Amino acid sequence: MSITVTPYLSFGGNTREAFAFYEKALGAKIEAMMSYADMPAPPAAEAPTEGCASNGAPMGDGIMHARLALPGGAMIFAGDVPPGMPFDGIKGVMLALQYDTITQAHGVFAALSQGGQVTMPMAPAFWAKTFGMLTDRFGVSWAVNGEPIPFS
Repeated sequence: MSITVTPYLSFGGNTREAFAFYEKALGAKIEAMMSYADMPAPPAAEAPTEGCASNGAPMGDGIMHARLALPGGAMIFAGDVPPGMPFDGIKGVMLALQYDTITQAHGVFAALSQGGQVTMPMAPAFWAKTFGMLTDRFGVSWAVNGEPIPFS
């Protein structure tokens, strides 16, 4: 049996902007960007709800689902919270990135930290030759590791 864990982030209306930023910062590729307006209409028996068009589909250009493919095969999914639902930010999770070299890790760390807040500058750690943490300008927390140190 094979299992893949893929983070699914929720944003408050700026998924499109965040994924454009991550595509560049991480050298990734946006593979899907579907808006609520692209959703098919629900069955006629379902009544429309607040924030929805008369056919029951959520209104607007908000992103219902996005998929970002990172080099090496990992993915990140995301979407804007549905219309009418509260958004309290991204809490209680950190995305960890592992790079083979210190140079790669420093480059991505610098890119992700643009407009964000560094919570731990890049420095040697006992598990990697460099490690740092930050919260990017979209409120996503990241841990960046460069050149792992083998455990004996």
